[in-house]
Amino acid sequence: MQYALLIYQGTTPLPDSEAWAALSADEQQAIYADYAALNATPGVTPGLPLGLPEKATTVRVADGEVQATEGPYAEPIGGYLVLEADDLDAAVALAARIPAARHGGAIEIRPVERYW
Repeated sequence: MQYALLIYQGTTPLPDSEAWAALSADEQQAIYADYAALNATPGVTPGLPLGLPEKATTVRVADGEVQATEGPYAEPIGGYLVLEADDLDAAVALAARIPAARHGGAIEIRPVERYW
């Protein structure tokens, strides 16, 4: 089964931010190492790096008219990955290893569905 893990940054410190600068060099390196280990985990396909939420554009179509607005649709997603695993418990265990989960963010797990 495949699971998509959506990473909501919340208040997670991002590189090039004041919160990131407040972390020690060891804390910063530990976060980088955690993400590298996640990406090297068997069954994990890392997602592409996403731009900052303020660079997002949200598109809706209402009454046949395209509406493009600046900014994210909902709480910004900072990244994602796809996990091939036997069950949800494995996905939960992997999600718990994602630094954002312990630094003010959250991880949403969704099964990947086939609709066509």
